[in-house]
Amino acid sequence: MIVIQPLPLEEMKAHAQAVFPNECCGFMYGFEQPDGTRIISTIRVVINSKNGDQRRRFEISGKDYMLAEQFAAMNDLSLLGIYHSHPDNPAIPSEHDRVAAQPFFSYVIISTLRTGVDHIRSWRLNDALQFDEESYSTVQLNQSI
Repeated sequence: MIVIQPLPLEEMKAHAQAVFPNECCGFMYGFEQPDGTRIISTIRVVINSKNGDQRRRFEISGKDYMLAEQFAAMNDLSLLGIYHSHPDNPAIPSEHDRVAAQPFFSYVIISTLRTGVDHIRSWRLNDALQFDEESYSTVQLNQSI
């Protein structure tokens, strides 16, 4: 399960809307509880470095991955995954998403429309390197973790 705290959730949604109709992308940080629940407490926006059509693809540079790992280490956080948007499309990973995915990461996809965020889903690779949907929830402001 992945739990996204309110501030990073709003930041992801805002990022997706700000770059619409292109795909956005960024890193998700936090910690993993003993039961495997991932708590996302921080995100970092990344510039989509894809050359060409950014409406259907995103790319994160090697330098940005290196900086993401450094940020995690400097802030005593775990780099838990990547988020990106699917403008005018459902939050279902594409074959391109699957091939580029790493086994440990959670992949949050934000389905965006011109009028706002439609829905959000999270995915993780299984042992056969296929995506399984990861249950997703948000933390209410009065909940503690």
